[in-house]
Amino acid sequence: MAYDYKLVNVDVDGRLAVVTINNPPINIFTTALYGEMLALTAELKADPNLTVVVFKSADPDFFIAHFDVETILEFPTDGDAEKDAELNLFHVMCERVRTMDKVTIAQIEGRVGGGGSEFSMSMDMRFGVRGKTRVNQMEVPLGILPGGTGTQRLPRLVGRGRAMEIVLGGDDLDAEDAERWGYLNRIFEADEIDAWVMQLARRIASFPVEAVRLAKEAVNAADRPLQEGLVEEAYLFQRLLRTDGAQRNMKKFMASGGQTREGELRVGELNAELGE
Repeated sequence: MAYDYKLVNVDVDGRLAVVTINNPPINIFTTALYGEMLALTAELKADPNLTVVVFKSADPDFFIAHFDVETILEFPTDGDAEKDAELNLFHVMCERVRTMDKVTIAQIEGRVGGGGSEFSMSMDMRFGVRGKTRVNQMEVPLGILPGGTGTQRLPRLVGRGRAMEIVLGGDDLDAEDAERWGYLNRIFEADEIDAWVMQLARRIASFPVEAVRLAKEAVNAADRPLQEGLVEEAYLFQRLLRTDGAQRNMKKFMASGGQTREGELRVGELNAELGE
């Protein structure tokens, strides 16, 4: 894959890609950045060699501020509003990072808002910085609403009541509350987040490719009714059971001390040793 862009830099190390967004002065989702992210997410989805993608920012104060308001003011308003039969391109972009067969991680060290927050919410995990990360859905104060997946993603992440507070209040959600409410997985000190996220990303990337991809697919099936999700989980389990990676690593687990008292007391470390 080429990964040749002006506003995002992509570093690939084995199965891991690190995407660094760099659109000064505050990483606004301009038309140019939006176009690159549309193309990039399509390219990442199509890359057969990756299993983990980390998105971060070159500016520690801003992940993605929000979508460009000047561009929104140019959206057509002639005639009556109509329901589209298909997802719009912003929704498509967000759905790509949610459903692609790669684990997607947002490393949010500073502010994220509007469409930037919606893009982040579509990823599999989000990590922030204590006392610095701020989330703001600023659309309702502007007279609009979060139209890039926000009204659908937020209730699934933080619950209906808290989603209403974030959407209707238009105020900052700090890192501590964002973690407590479930928007962020964890928060770190500013000098700790990069090493921790990269360690997690490399750990996941070291595990059998099929297991990582189908485990994500199984978790995504939790959006379905429970019985459908359970049927899908059982099917994906059966598929993985037949892979070389599963047979190899289960045997390696047993040989390394799995199912012994000593091994099970350090099962997290034992699992790390199963990585390639």
